Amino acid sequence: MSEAPLSVGGSQGSGAEDENRARGIKPLQTSRLPPFVTSVSGMEQPVLDPRSMVRLTIAFQASSGRVAQELFDALRFLEPVTRLQPGCLQCCDWIDADLMLHHIEDWDTEADMRRRIRSEEFRSLLEMVEAALEPRVQFDFVATTRGLDYVAEVRGEFGG
Repeated sequence: MSEAPLSVGGSQGSGAEDENRARGIKPLQTSRLPPFVTSVSGMEQPVLDPRSMVRLTIAFQASSGRVAQELFDALRFLEPVTRLQPGCLQCCDWIDADLMLHHIEDWDTEADMRRRIRSEEFRSLLEMVEAALEPRVQFDFVATTRGLDYVAEVRGEFGG
């Protein structure tokens, strides 16, 4: 997919289509578009599902116990501000015995996560990630969450 703004065939007037063509932006086929599109700064961006919960998981290795504690303290300092943001469902941090730091944030919607990523507070988290050796950063988009009803459904298939 092009890094330039997306254009949807048939959604813009011919003048906009000509301008996009002149800029080297090919119109996308409607069938290739995700079911939801959001506009950010005048650019259309695909959204997987506006009802999906999004989980951010970050893990990185500390070089020593002292460094691990300093990074953990910094992460814990950011937690209250993050938790107070609209759409935040959870924010937590911990250190494993092998000095691996973990940070998890759950957000109600992708729009909430996008707002978080653009925030000034997120910059502090990014600075820690960028300074870490081999950080792992993962975004999980969760459309469905079920509880014991799922266990009952599955166990019921096998007669209990």
